[in-house]
Amino acid sequence: MTIFAIYAAYLGISLLLTIAVGWALARSGRVFLTSVFGDERLAGAVTRLLVVGFYLLNLGFVALTVSTSGQISRPRQAFGVLFSKVGAELLVLGVLYLAAIALITRFRRRQRPGPDPAPSPAPPPARQTGRPGNPVPPGTGTVTFGRLRPDRPVRQPVH
Repeated sequence: MTIFAIYAAYLGISLLLTIAVGWALARSGRVFLTSVFGDERLAGAVTRLLVVGFYLLNLGFVALTVSTSGQISRPRQAFGVLFSKVGAELLVLGVLYLAAIALITRFRRRQRPGPDPAPSPAPPPARQTGRPGNPVPPGTGTVTFGRLRPDRPVRQPVH
């Protein structure tokens, strides 16, 4: 296998992988973006922009890594170089794909209105039962194991 055949195989495999992953990204991303924007045309335009950026980044990586250093003298060595390059390409495709999905998801979360913050629940009032003839004034006493101790003031909760 000549060096030219390795380069051609690497470029062919890389192009096919890039187009396949870009197509999947466009198809899935359009659904997310349609739910974000609510407009099919705008979602399609943003999807195309993201896919073009994806293609440019990935094919730029392929162009930078196509050359090899050293001589390739045996077919086994040629396949090793080819597979290591395709492996690096798959890793870059995976990172770019996940980054694009994370970007779309983050954008989607920003577009959704968040739930109204619920007020923190007030603590239940302490049971204020005094002994007959010795009532506990409101706001005094502490509850210990469900019983009111009138000798200590009630601590107010810290918010």
